[in-house]
Amino acid sequence: MLRYLPFLLIIALTIYAFIDCLNTPEEEVKHLPKVVWVIIILLFSIVGPVVWLFAGRQRSALGGGRARRTQWVAPDDNPEFLRSLGEDRDKDRDKDKD
Repeated sequence: MLRYLPFLLIIALTIYAFIDCLNTPEEEVKHLPKVVWVIIILLFSIVGPVVWLFAGRQRSALGGGRARRTQWVAPDDNPEFLRSLGEDRDKDRDKDKD
């Protein structure tokens, strides 16, 4: 069983890099078009995924490029939400005047 472990790790790394590449928005892909990265990942089994993980997409300084997109903001701290409440209140006032 232990002799299959390197092959399983290579397959897992390739699958992870492939899915990560497909899920990365086009504007975050660096150096090459996304299609070329997919081909590199699939053709070069060890080197391709490693190069993708280190150089293929933009990483933020906060430890991951996706943190800013998935971070939840409380409604009372979200200026867009508070602005929409003000707009809704203004619309309700205009309806009541009519």
